[in-house]
Amino acid sequence: MAGIRLQSDDSDVSQQTRAVAVSAADLVSDDDRSVAADSWSIKSEYGSTLDDEQRHADAAEALSSANFRAASDYSSDKDEPDAEVVSSMLGFQSYWDSAYADELANFREHGHAGEVWFGANVMETVASWTKNLCIDISRGQIPNHVDDTEAELTEQCNKHLSSWSVLDIGTGNGLLLQELAKQGFSNLTGTDYSEGAVNLAQNLAARDGFSNIKFLVDDVLETKLEQQFQLVLDKGTLDAIGLHPDGPVKRMMYWDSVLRLVAPGGILVITSCNNTKDELVQEVESFNQRRIAMAQEHETANGHESCKDHPFRYLSHVRSYPTFTFGGSVGSRVATVAFLKN
Repeated sequence: MAGIRLQSDDSDVSQQTRAVAVSAADLVSDDDRSVAADSWSIKSEYGSTLDDEQRHADAAEALSSANFRAASDYSSDKDEPDAEVVSSMLGFQSYWDSAYADELANFREHGHAGEVWFGANVMETVASWTKNLCIDISRGQIPNHVDDTEAELTEQCNKHLSSWSVLDIGTGNGLLLQELAKQGFSNLTGTDYSEGAVNLAQNLAARDGFSNIKFLVDDVLETKLEQQFQLVLDKGTLDAIGLHPDGPVKRMMYWDSVLRLVAPGGILVITSCNNTKDELVQEVESFNQRRIAMAQEHETANGHESCKDHPFRYLSHVRSYPTFTFGGSVGSRVATVAFLKN
């Protein structure tokens, strides 16, 4: 997972927000962290000791019912944090540092890979669907629909995939990158702001024979990466950012940062269990409008004509996830959506 650290702000409101965040973090015990993780994440056969279906149901319920209040709504003088405060801990780096320290220790003792966010089936679907999307684009095709079924990898397909530079932001244990390597990608980089996550990902990659995958400690919202990538993936990172009390502001920072990381003509693939496909598309459209407005202001101030193209546009989404109907609307517990950078 990935998160953020805001720059210093001398305002009273920002000082109060930071104080609340620190106080809330101090209140969360190891048991609370375990409960929060179990209710939000999903383990699979990669070392799970809990029932997968129950974890999936708990995760979906926790995220779909989350109420993201303003920071001022949280009280730091409670003996025990309520459920909403515990949920917000998933937006803090301290939570993930603790979680991955536990998972790294578990790996060293038992060889377990740890959490597979949204489950192994979703991870495999994301990898195979993304592979087919990249092959189509390499062939000069802009698809209206991308199949996520397994396709035979020809020598030409392998050549296409090996040319793609890939970044997984908030990589966690790095298993998604391992799955992409199995699909034929070879130029793979994973980043996470938790050093424990990066250590775990490096150990797993070395054990499983994927020593070519690079892992770096980097905060997606304060990224130090200067390289741009043709394919950028996010599986749950935007979800975690949204769980912070300052989630709306942090999400705006997220889009500014991701825009710098995706190469022109490149693809951003986001997998979320807290946003529908339509909500992600709308969020990108809002970001596009904000960037255009900023460019127009710059044009007015400097007298230079600015680019009015949308930074990102919707490309495709996974259609094979199980769906459910509620209130006359059809939805899915997980959404994977691809955007093309103009």
